Amino acid sequence: MGRINTFVFYSLERLLPHIEFPEDLKKIPLDELPRLAQELREFIIDIVSTKEGHLGASLGVVELTIALHYVFNTPNDKLIWDVGHQAYGHKILTGRKEIFETNRQLGGISGFPKRTESEYDDFGTGHSSTAISAILGMAMASQLKGNYTKQHIAVVGDASIASGMAFEGLNHLGVTNVNALIVLNDNAIGIDPSVGALKKYLTNVKAGTAKDENIFECLNLNYSGPIDGHDVKALVKELERLKHVEGPKLLHIITTKGKGLKQAEEDQVVYHAPGKFDKVTGERLKKSGQNGPPKYQDVFGYTMVELAKKNKNIVGITPAMPSGSSLKFMMDQMPDRAFDVGIAEQHAVTLAAGMATQGLVPFCNIYSTFLQRAYDQVIHDVALQKLPVIFCLDRAGLVGQDGPTHHGVFDMAYLRCIPNFIIFAPMNEMELRNIMYTAQLGLNNPIAIRYPRGHGVHVDWNNDFEAIEIGKARCLKEGSEIAVLTMGHIGNIIADLIKNLDGSEKVGHYDMRFVKPLDKNTLRTIFNQYKYIITVEDGTKMGGFGSAVIAFANEEGLSKPVKIFGVPDQFVEHGTIPETHQLAGIDFDTIHSYIQSTLDQCE
Repeated sequence: MGRINTFVFYSLERLLPHIEFPEDLKKIPLDELPRLAQELREFIIDIVSTKEGHLGASLGVVELTIALHYVFNTPNDKLIWDVGHQAYGHKILTGRKEIFETNRQLGGISGFPKRTESEYDDFGTGHSSTAISAILGMAMASQLKGNYTKQHIAVVGDASIASGMAFEGLNHLGVTNVNALIVLNDNAIGIDPSVGALKKYLTNVKAGTAKDENIFECLNLNYSGPIDGHDVKALVKELERLKHVEGPKLLHIITTKGKGLKQAEEDQVVYHAPGKFDKVTGERLKKSGQNGPPKYQDVFGYTMVELAKKNKNIVGITPAMPSGSSLKFMMDQMPDRAFDVGIAEQHAVTLAAGMATQGLVPFCNIYSTFLQRAYDQVIHDVALQKLPVIFCLDRAGLVGQDGPTHHGVFDMAYLRCIPNFIIFAPMNEMELRNIMYTAQLGLNNPIAIRYPRGHGVHVDWNNDFEAIEIGKARCLKEGSEIAVLTMGHIGNIIADLIKNLDGSEKVGHYDMRFVKPLDKNTLRTIFNQYKYIITVEDGTKMGGFGSAVIAFANEEGLSKPVKIFGVPDQFVEHGTIPETHQLAGIDFDTIHSYIQSTLDQCE
């Protein structure tokens, strides 16, 4: 459909079909923008209801999205969306409306801003709290190049701005004279409700009861607000004003996450990413298999409560993921012993370290991809001091449609090289419970327990606890020619795969369980007994479990061939978990074909 050249038919025709890029948006009279906001909301709801994705955050910034592209000259002016959950409207208005239904699907557009996807995506933002530093870097670059007219805008949520990195960026921004605007999108929630002293301060600002000098003005930022983030006309007016104000600025807007969909406004945690739902009623649609095995996350949550009732020294820590990690189960029953510290992974790790020095047993639950943000704290504050912090690494392995910013594939490699560390991957829910039980009995080292997103394998998992011998593997099946060594949940796929092989009796299967320390006695037996060794992991090949096996063989002077199946040295794109496994070459068919062909050579 052609672009808007006349506005005579506005009262009769929808606006959004005419808009492909921001230059089309700018042709619409200001008075018509509220109608466009309604249409944009309906469009997002219509697509996400059937294709899934992050809903609430993008609904909350519809008016802001329109106002920013209406006022500023994107992509020449630089615009960054922190985290990226809130960027759906931005994508729709910047040339991706017709392909938005491919969002988060294999070969489709990313669910987050991505520089290689569009010139309007100025910075990739899958993790939070990076936008202020990035926009400051861009603004300083413009200044160094003598371009003093270019605008630089970062949209940051109230949960994200409380992160340490965001404060580091604000601290630097306040002593510059760059042309940068921080838009604080204050809706009092990230994925879960915002926490901390800054949240209380912002609540007082909104209520008009803040007694102290404005904290942002103390940081030398030109502060304005708070204003209604759903009044698109007021937003346009204020942004137009701020466009002509020199130096670093902060605009404080108040929004409602999930705005425009009743259920999303009332249950903001669930409707952050609700899955499929009825776009008219807002009711979520039931997924198949909901009566099957529980999620690893829920097994963790229930086990935490069970163990904490028996061990008064157990505490739980999570950086802003109580619902996703299921630590909320403990927070609800034992609020004085389970802590959401906000988007602050570094703080979470060192907080756990401090607790461990005083005899507490801290379970620090962090998504694998987010523990990367606290790597120095893991090394310096925990491992160096041999503090027995129990790291529960949720979402380990390939996580599917959230894509490369969220795949937890590096943990085995980046933790294996740290002295004093134990690394364990449970193959099923009982193994997860048992290693949690073992860890709280008292270890002399920190331990990382990595487990995937989603469902386990057993319907009846609530068994009695059994201690696990540290560094001890399990032989699941004896063989004679080929030994398959697996790490974690992916071992269940391999167990099924072996049953479907011609000559399966020749294939042995070992659940190695510990990436570190390796079970060297079992490995010696394997290398002496079998002709071929195959390792399978859902982590990166480089430096991971398979690499550890090869390093062991080299140290022992063993020369049996070792084939590693793992994530190659590349970032795996988004898609369903089976699709991403296929992209990485660790899917059922690829491994089955390789083992079968190797078996055929043995005849």
